[in-house]
Amino acid sequence: MVNLWWFLILTLMFLDSHLINGDNNNNNNNLLTLVAISKELKVIDWDEDNLKNTSNYCSWPHITCNTNHFVEKIILSHQTLQGNLTLFCSLNSLKWLDLSFNTFHGPIPQCFSHLFDLEFLDLSYNKFDGSIPIELGMLKSLKFLNLSSNLLIGSIPNELEGLVMLQELQLYINSLNGSIPSWVGNLTSLRVFTAYENELSGKIPENLGAFSELEVLNLHSNYLEGMIPKNVFVNGKLEVLVLTQNKLGGTIPDLVGKSKDLSNVRIGNNGFVGNIPKEIGNLGSLTYFEADNNNLSGEIVEEFAQCSNLTLLNLASNGFSGVIPSVFGDMVNLQELIVSGNSLFGEIPTSVLSNKNLNKIDLSNNRFNGSIPRSVCNSSRLQYLLLGQNSLTGEIPNEIGNCVKLLELQLGGNYLTGTIPPEIGKIKNLQIALNLSFNHLHGQVPPDLGKLDKLVSLDLSNNQLTGDIPLALKGMLSLIDVNFANNHLTGPIPSFAPFQKSPNSSFIKNEGLCGYPLNTFCENSDGSQAFHHKVSYKTVLVVIGSCLLVFTSVTIVVVLFMMREKQEQMAKTVGKDDEQVIEEDKPLVILGNVFVENLKQAIDFNAVVKATLKDSNKISSGTFSTIYKAEMPSGLTLSVKRLKSVDKTILHHQNKMIRELERLSHLCHDNLIRPIGFAIYDDVALLLHQFLPNGSLARFLHESSKEQVYKPDWPVRLSIAVGVAEGLAFLHQLAIIHLDISSGNIFLDSNFKPLVGEIEISKLLDPSRGTASISAVAGSFGYIPPEYAYTMQVTAPGNVYSFGVVLLEILTTRAPVDEEFGEGVDLVKWVQGAPTRGETPEQILDAKLSTVSFSWRKEMLSALKVALLCTDTTPAKRPKMKKVVEMLQEIIIENK
Repeated sequence: MVNLWWFLILTLMFLDSHLINGDNNNNNNNLLTLVAISKELKVIDWDEDNLKNTSNYCSWPHITCNTNHFVEKIILSHQTLQGNLTLFCSLNSLKWLDLSFNTFHGPIPQCFSHLFDLEFLDLSYNKFDGSIPIELGMLKSLKFLNLSSNLLIGSIPNELEGLVMLQELQLYINSLNGSIPSWVGNLTSLRVFTAYENELSGKIPENLGAFSELEVLNLHSNYLEGMIPKNVFVNGKLEVLVLTQNKLGGTIPDLVGKSKDLSNVRIGNNGFVGNIPKEIGNLGSLTYFEADNNNLSGEIVEEFAQCSNLTLLNLASNGFSGVIPSVFGDMVNLQELIVSGNSLFGEIPTSVLSNKNLNKIDLSNNRFNGSIPRSVCNSSRLQYLLLGQNSLTGEIPNEIGNCVKLLELQLGGNYLTGTIPPEIGKIKNLQIALNLSFNHLHGQVPPDLGKLDKLVSLDLSNNQLTGDIPLALKGMLSLIDVNFANNHLTGPIPSFAPFQKSPNSSFIKNEGLCGYPLNTFCENSDGSQAFHHKVSYKTVLVVIGSCLLVFTSVTIVVVLFMMREKQEQMAKTVGKDDEQVIEEDKPLVILGNVFVENLKQAIDFNAVVKATLKDSNKISSGTFSTIYKAEMPSGLTLSVKRLKSVDKTILHHQNKMIRELERLSHLCHDNLIRPIGFAIYDDVALLLHQFLPNGSLARFLHESSKEQVYKPDWPVRLSIAVGVAEGLAFLHQLAIIHLDISSGNIFLDSNFKPLVGEIEISKLLDPSRGTASISAVAGSFGYIPPEYAYTMQVTAPGNVYSFGVVLLEILTTRAPVDEEFGEGVDLVKWVQGAPTRGETPEQILDAKLSTVSFSWRKEMLSALKVALLCTDTTPAKRPKMKKVVEMLQEIIIENK
């Protein structure tokens, strides 16, 4: 018996030692794998200090371990990483792997199928190509799979049918083809299925939603056919339905009314027929309903008025008839009503115009009659009033001048009479178009229209206007497109560039008009008729040719004279070497250094100085510096920061400055701009940086340059916000307080990764060390926290406030200071004052982003909460930057 006991004890000890050794082996494997991943992918946050801390790799950034110290979760999104991903396949305990928003390319590794415990896999926003690996079907525990925004091709493999635990399947923005497999409808846990912007064809599986509690279905921009499966509404859980831009048909199922939480319905650009079911009125959460460009018919159902949260209703380009229900005036949250291109008639409903939140009303291309109501501008937020191509009569009411925020006014193609109200000149924001063409307007063109200095397009053609074209129209500085044709206008066409550049068709059929671009000369001031009649092109060309000949001859003489004078001047400055010319007043660089070894040969300090002496090289000007673009003879392009005069006191401490700059050049963070060198001449300091061609965040958010072909969408903007927050959090860890956080000091690389600038200013001009006063470092107007006015101290909570302002810019696309806010009101106060103005949070957000998808809107509202926390008037209530990073990252994770 004793021997048996000893045998059992020894056996247990043996097994226990093997289990312990097994854990140690796994831990060692985890460590070795992480070290290899760090070296392969060059993960910045896994630096040498972390690699030395091998005893506790679970404390490394972006890593979470379980109780046995096995790596369970890795989040490496937004890191601009690339390299071999097969190393991850050795982490057997991994449950969560997020590699989104990087630059990985090539095929998705098949060995991911070895991660049997994996529940979350996000590879979105990379450059993976090839087909979806069939081996992923072996991940039986997978609940979340996101392969979106890559370069994937081929069909959705049937081998994924085994992913029975899947809750979210996201495949959008790829080049996937074939049909949607029927097995997708058998996934009982499926809540989110998105595969928009692919090349999918065939029918949507009829069983989709029958066995699951489907919440989001987004398949827009494919080649799908057939009808909307009724089963997607059966369980009543659907929140988002987006099927725009396909080849779908049939009727809208009556079962749509079962989905009480449905907030977003977008089915435009298809072939749907029949009526809109009255059950639509059951959708109390409905926010957006778009069904434009279909073949829907019947009357517009008044049940829409029961959708109290409806913000946008777009039924354009269908076959609807009848009138707009007067009860639509009860939809107090309605911002956009678009019903153009139908067969609607009756008068414009004044009840709808009384809606204070109305931003856009488009009734064009219908058969509306009656007059334009005098209450047309009851909504102080109205920006688009589109009533063209109807049968409206009467005069344009003078009250039209109360539409002070109007961007576009379309009244063409009606039967309007009377004169053009001069009050239109009060609509200073009118920008896109003013179209009064094809009416029966008479009288003179009011000179007040010249006050519309933002207007791009003006069309007054095909009326009965008389008199001259007022010279005051020269005040329309932004005008590009103009049309006065087919009126009774007289007198000379003003010599105004937009008029002169217009084709003669813009002025024809006005018998009394003369001057360019018409082929008629106007009579002289003394009344002579010598040049009043039409003159042939040959005569004009002869006159112009003679003038050019004289001008050219004189120019040649002047140039030759100047060349000779220059040669004489050069001869005076030639020394022993005839090929060398002395440059006068050349700045002498007294000190300079380049911190990056492989750039030393490529940087010419004299070329740097010269670049800053030319205004044409100026990129931007901030609180503390002016930034120039500098082309080196080697071909390298630099960004050169010239410190302003207030900062020249640092030149008395040159050794300290050099030490600080050199130290900052070694700061290792992906979201900070580090100095790569400096140059000093006279009492001027120049700081050298890498050149970022995408410019500043402010430029992308607020400038509408024609050269700008892309404005960041919401995922990119959120990525920018996270990057800026991470950069600032890193600085705060080093006890560096930034002195001037603004969108103008945040720069974007070619992949829209944000880099925070002016870091060295924060060290060289630190008020706490006596190198500058608070008055010199208060920051940019609109970003300065309120407490700076009385504390006279730059603080970390002050940085958080300034970041909050930047986040509000990203969310609203509004500048931190705007005269539209009112006197003494900045962006923060404008946002905080929304409830007082009766505005919802949704109305604050940039509608071009928040109305794209429900998930975007949800994320933006979450980010808005973060921004409001950051801009709290009490500094102690603001979160630390590290917490801000966590909150923003949670937004990305929670909404996946």
